[in-house]
Amino acid sequence: MRATLMYAADDVRVEDVTDPKIQQPTDAVVRIVLSCVCGSDLWPYKSLEPTDAPRHMGHEFLGVVEDIGTEVRTLKPGDVVVAPFVWADNTCAYCREGLHTSCPHGGQWGVNGVDGGQGQAARVPLADGTLVKLPVTEDSELLPGLLTLSDVLSTGYHAARTAGVGRGDTVTVIGDGAVGLSGVISAKLLGAERIILMGRHQPRTDLGREFGATDVVAERGDEGVARVKELTGGEGTRKVLECVGLKDAIVQSFGVVRAGGTISRVGAPQFTDVPFGFGDFMRNITLTGGVAPARAYIEELMPHVLDGSIRPGRVFDRTVGLEDIAEGYRAMNDREALKVLVRP
Repeated sequence: MRATLMYAADDVRVEDVTDPKIQQPTDAVVRIVLSCVCGSDLWPYKSLEPTDAPRHMGHEFLGVVEDIGTEVRTLKPGDVVVAPFVWADNTCAYCREGLHTSCPHGGQWGVNGVDGGQGQAARVPLADGTLVKLPVTEDSELLPGLLTLSDVLSTGYHAARTAGVGRGDTVTVIGDGAVGLSGVISAKLLGAERIILMGRHQPRTDLGREFGATDVVAERGDEGVARVKELTGGEGTRKVLECVGLKDAIVQSFGVVRAGGTISRVGAPQFTDVPFGFGDFMRNITLTGGVAPARAYIEELMPHVLDGSIRPGRVFDRTVGLEDIAEGYRAMNDREALKVLVRP
């Protein structure tokens, strides 16, 4: 089959790799119908050192079950399924707590002999625990929206949930990428009354307004903080969703959060030292968030996609074929595309 490999920064290739097959009785083989490029894929795209052992790329996909192992009980060939961005057994103590990303029996796509999601097919370990059946056909117009359950929508929802967003809240969302826009959708879904979106790319913030943002702040740094405080009577907001992953974004989060408030950080962090000093300690700020356990949220969020009450698939503003995925990476990296959909 054909699959996406990354050999170095700015070196993405589509090559022939071994066809997936059942290796364990709990495996399934999925023919991929849709996948996409994630913002987190851009970090190695910018920085990966050259290697002779390329990375198998992609961790967001949905498709059709082609084959199952002898111990798979909940799936059958022909089922349309979505895969969360890590695989897990969905039965261990961590999974039962909703922490599928900490499953001791699970793992990541594209490593240790497991296929990536940016290819024509994938072997799925622990298929019963990992895959979620979708009540649609493989040609459904809802597939792009359902694909967001794999990662980006679930990540935005994780930000809003861990921040404790509830009915009537005022929320600041930092970042107008696909995760930030998913954070807007999620805050609105949880009942936020006012959502301030901090972003400076107008096509994205316009979409954010359609998703539920009530205010847009294009300024950054001190000017952005001052503008949010101006909008909130000088206080800032009790809930802040940091959806970028850069140090400037977390600094901005501490600037706009109200005393006693909560910052949830879900942007993949590209720094190690969090600037949480004595001044913020004295303000009783809570810092939470982390990697999203997408599997824990898929069945909760799916009905809202199916009934059209949310349309997260609109974050995909460009579609490429698998053979042209390198162009998709380039377009996202150069800010020409918000999020790229890939059709194998």
